Amino acid sequence: MSMRATVKSVLGKKNVRILRRLKRRLTPRPVPPAKPTGLDAISGDLNKLAQHFKTDKWGIHRYTQHYQRHLGHLRNESFNLLEIGIGGYNRPGQGGASLRMWKQFFPKAQIFGMDIQDKSFVDEERITTFIGDQSDPSSLNAVADKIGELDVIIDDGSHRSPHVLTTFATLFPRLKDGGIYIVEDTQSSYWPEWQGSEDLDAKHTSMGMLKGLTDGLNYEEFVTENYQPTYTDLNIVGVHFYHNLVIIEKGRNAEGSNKRSALKQRYAKS
Repeated sequence: MSMRATVKSVLGKKNVRILRRLKRRLTPRPVPPAKPTGLDAISGDLNKLAQHFKTDKWGIHRYTQHYQRHLGHLRNESFNLLEIGIGGYNRPGQGGASLRMWKQFFPKAQIFGMDIQDKSFVDEERITTFIGDQSDPSSLNAVADKIGELDVIIDDGSHRSPHVLTTFATLFPRLKDGGIYIVEDTQSSYWPEWQGSEDLDAKHTSMGMLKGLTDGLNYEEFVTENYQPTYTDLNIVGVHFYHNLVIIEKGRNAEGSNKRSALKQRYAKS
């Protein structure tokens, strides 16, 4: 006879049921974790954080849904994020909304901001601001030197094409391999009043430069003899275009090509 059957035989079914009920009452029940409140309740949702901190990355624009997709993997990582353009222009005490949003979304990240105006009132734990001019490579490099490793760079500065191009040419090479470079408000590329152009094929605009990067993704397929790949050809593995927003993934672009086997007649002589 099993031990359970023996106990039932000795105590009787009624007493066994009483003991079971008593055991259930005395056994401590697991306490469910407390539901987060306040900012903690929305800290994983960039759309809601943008609305809370009143940054135009959601509302006037629809950027945070794309940021959630492309930066979500960094949520609990330690890294450095630099945003160029802190907001508020030269109005005292204005700006810093997106830096505060980034701080809340990335609890282990160091958040840096650069602006042509003094925005030091935004500085707090894990948020540091610098005065800098994005049209000046030496100014950009000086800020980058102070930060060190750059994992994410967001250009939300003047939105003037010459400044966007200068900033990209200066800082993209300093971005960490595997890092992400973002250009916001590319609509200004089409506005002559903002140093853009009505010509959709213009090469000197921010969108002209960014569109050109897509060909570089496939430089290994070019049949131009003696083509020398550029730095961006070799170091960009993804370019994502959204309305007024472009997200660039940095990495080693060298997957190889099947063009010699596919174009046997062309390469038969070589």
